Amino acid sequence: MIKAVIFDMDGLMIDSERVTYEGYVIECRNLGFVMEEEFYKQLLGHTLPEVFQVLRKKYGETFPVEDVLKRVHKYMDDRFVQEGVPVKKGLRELLSYLKDHGYRTVVATSSGRERVDRILKQAELTEYFDGSVCGDEVKKGKPDPEVFIKACGKAMVKPEEALVLEDSEAGISAAYAAGIPVVCVPDMKYPEAEYAAKAFRIVDSLEDVAGILMAP
Repeated sequence: MIKAVIFDMDGLMIDSERVTYEGYVIECRNLGFVMEEEFYKQLLGHTLPEVFQVLRKKYGETFPVEDVLKRVHKYMDDRFVQEGVPVKKGLRELLSYLKDHGYRTVVATSSGRERVDRILKQAELTEYFDGSVCGDEVKKGKPDPEVFIKACGKAMVKPEEALVLEDSEAGISAAYAAGIPVVCVPDMKYPEAEYAAKAFRIVDSLEDVAGILMAP
């Protein structure tokens, strides 16, 4: 019996991946580099140290990763301030359903605490969640299961009593390793076969999740 639902944030709740990619394209171009979409997808769902490592491997050890990331985040933050935080279709309805039916809800994300709290507040989502576990609060990021195991602790449920909602391959692998069924809602990248096989279900949008919970 599912008692808690664990949400990823970027690409799952917040329609941020495309905006982030646009920021990377701009910042890399300013430095004389090209950021391809397929390469960007390799960064999704990982902690900052892992992202730094991948970027330096591609662009060289002198690539100013920290500065680029700060400017990308500023680009994204400015867009969110100007246009509002773009939430995914069906998110608010799903969160209302979960709240009304007594499910516990936790955010488990690779993003840092300061950014998570700010975006949830901007998007007026904070009240829907019982807690969150952020990328700077775990030793190992996705695909390691640590973030989801800690999220189960926050929700006070066993892994088999939770359901993870994810968009990335790293997130699917992390939930699978934690022994938690995972529903994938793909964003910019549909999961490859080996990751799709680890998902309990793959659905088109968050609008489909309540039906899974209601199924006998």
